Amino acid sequence: MALCVIAACVALGGASAQDKLPVAGRHAVKLGEPAPDFQLQDLDGRFVKLSDLRGKVVLLNFWATWCGPCRVEMPAMEELYRMFPRKDFEILAVSTDAEGASITRPFQKQNRLTFPILHDSDYRVGLTYGARSLPMTFMVDRQGVIRHQIFGARDWSAPEAQQLIQMLMKS
Repeated sequence: MALCVIAACVALGGASAQDKLPVAGRHAVKLGEPAPDFQLQDLDGRFVKLSDLRGKVVLLNFWATWCGPCRVEMPAMEELYRMFPRKDFEILAVSTDAEGASITRPFQKQNRLTFPILHDSDYRVGLTYGARSLPMTFMVDRQGVIRHQIFGARDWSAPEAQQLIQMLMKS
């Protein structure tokens, strides 16, 4: 499983991302706890708020266009997105690209991605979640609780991924 390590790839305000990472999990999220709420802009400049998605299962994926494994998993995420109705399931792909929409929009069009791409160019939300490497995915249940944390790229079109979503929809 390949990962892009944030500390090696991103510099924030003169300090490395490693310097700004949560210390010993102090700020990192924990399984079984409510997902920290956030509000980020999508490709159209609209704000998307995580808490507005309560009642849906949310696949929250931190990624970047410069991250090879992230790029590889995106088509499978699109397949998964098309399998489930929007009333029950949502994907939020949170880009850490500093350039924002100028770099993610061409990527979205080239790959025909229809799920929301949000921008966390200063990596505040990623740090809140403790996403130290990319891609990193959090599965949030209908009540807004983090149920799974997944490191690295996955084949989201695989039967196991579909079963995970279905299991979370039932709870």
